Amino acid sequence: MDVGFTQLFDRLCDSFGDREALVWRNRRWTFDEVRGQANRFANVLAAHDLGLRADPDSVAPYESAHDHVALYLRNGPEYLIGMLGAWRARACATNINYRYVDTELAHVLADQSCAAIVYHGSFADTLARVLERIDAPRLLLRVDDGAGDELLSGALDYHEALAAAAADTPPRDDQTPSDRYVLYTGGTTGAPKGVLWRQGDFLVRALGLRHADGSELAGPDEVVERAGRRRLVSMPLPPFMHGAAHWNALSTWLSAGTVVIPDEVVRFDPVDALGVATREGVTATVIVGDAFARPLADALDAGAPVPTELRHVLSSGAILSRPVAERLRGHLPGIRLLDVLGSSEAGRQALNSTAPGEARRTEFGRDPGTVVIDAQRTRLVDPGEDEIGWVATRGRVPMGYLGDPEKTAATFPTIDGVRYVVPGDRARLSADGGIELHGRESVTINSGGEKIFAEEVERAVKEHADVADVLVVPRPSEQWGSEVVAIVALHPGASAGPAALEATARRHIAGFKVPKAFVFVDEVPRFPSGKPDYSTAKALAVARALAGDDAGEDPAVAG
Repeated sequence: MDVGFTQLFDRLCDSFGDREALVWRNRRWTFDEVRGQANRFANVLAAHDLGLRADPDSVAPYESAHDHVALYLRNGPEYLIGMLGAWRARACATNINYRYVDTELAHVLADQSCAAIVYHGSFADTLARVLERIDAPRLLLRVDDGAGDELLSGALDYHEALAAAAADTPPRDDQTPSDRYVLYTGGTTGAPKGVLWRQGDFLVRALGLRHADGSELAGPDEVVERAGRRRLVSMPLPPFMHGAAHWNALSTWLSAGTVVIPDEVVRFDPVDALGVATREGVTATVIVGDAFARPLADALDAGAPVPTELRHVLSSGAILSRPVAERLRGHLPGIRLLDVLGSSEAGRQALNSTAPGEARRTEFGRDPGTVVIDAQRTRLVDPGEDEIGWVATRGRVPMGYLGDPEKTAATFPTIDGVRYVVPGDRARLSADGGIELHGRESVTINSGGEKIFAEEVERAVKEHADVADVLVVPRPSEQWGSEVVAIVALHPGASAGPAALEATARRHIAGFKVPKAFVFVDEVPRFPSGKPDYSTAKALAVARALAGDDAGEDPAVAG
């Protein structure tokens, strides 16, 4: 099947227009109402001459044929309506990390030559400074979030602008599967880069328009038929500015399901999330590893509402540790836990699915087209071969990085005439064809000539019951070149010291991988998405060494 998102959305609206598509706080929108709001947004864009600039099939893989609409927003209905509305105008929405400081924000906006910015009033001061450093966009739309800000010069109020626009029809209805979806990476391996997908490829690879056996759905009729067979109510918990969250929301809509947004969107509040999930009968949620799962388990332990209809918990961007997964299962014995291996550049590549009552496995089952290639990126690795290679995917993969032909060529190599994407995860292919994940190359530590994968060490340290969170980073060492250091946060009242954590780690990993030092902190550094902030963790490890406060100490001393 090769189709654009708005084409499928229209078919679903025609069949399920009265179903609830979106819920936030005291507001509810049906599919027909969401379509009307998206049409209004599209007509506002068209009135400011925003849309398609060239034939999408005629531009280079690293070029975009669309005007770009930057979504500088926290979670809310405006985010998802902005994505859908931009596509209906044949423009293209882009995600903006609202934690960026001026320089980072200016880089991302200039990199995409953004033609419009939709922003929450809370971000007006930062945006005002940045607008002095970039070419002026043709449209600014401000979403009032109670910040008490004044409209920036030339800006329009989002809700007033939409109320004055037509809801019945979009400015154009000729979207094609070659129209682009653009997702900016988090910048963990360098400056953020805009990944360019054909929508037809994105819908299959990232949004899951497949059967259980991996084969693609035949066409829109089958999408509609499948949507009529099930009820899905999903609540993504990370910020929509990250792919995992809005992918889940968009795929929920393609199942004619309901997207629920927690009441609290400025920060992650586990009690609020559990209360909303219980109130709305949420059946699935997306989290980012232990950074979300642990607070949810803590809240459940403390008596927060139990969402009894919850059946699926998907962790994307970080793997759930066994102890935290077991804590969730203690309150929600009927849930299926799914660890998803994927990336901005590849969509979903592999899945580790654990049904209720099953023991969790360490291997990931591969999605269609996912392989492991050798370290030199010259050939495919055979099952059972003793080589740690690269996870790669072929078939429906992105076109490239916006404006960057060199990085496009490096990340999308051709092997034996087949084009692959290699996002940066290292893995071994087991004898039965499963993926034994080792971790990201960007957080690989070379110590004494041995390659050590930080995520593997983190999983080993987390096996100790006292560990609430951990990041593993390198630190300069005269003896080893780099040594492994674990930044550890313990559960409140816990007292495990370095010797106990070392002994636990040694039961799961080779001795050369065990941390040489443990630094105890109150909170491990992470980004709002829950993903690890390795640069801050590394700086902390180095600073502790310079201060002579290395964690061969009891946590009460070292913390």
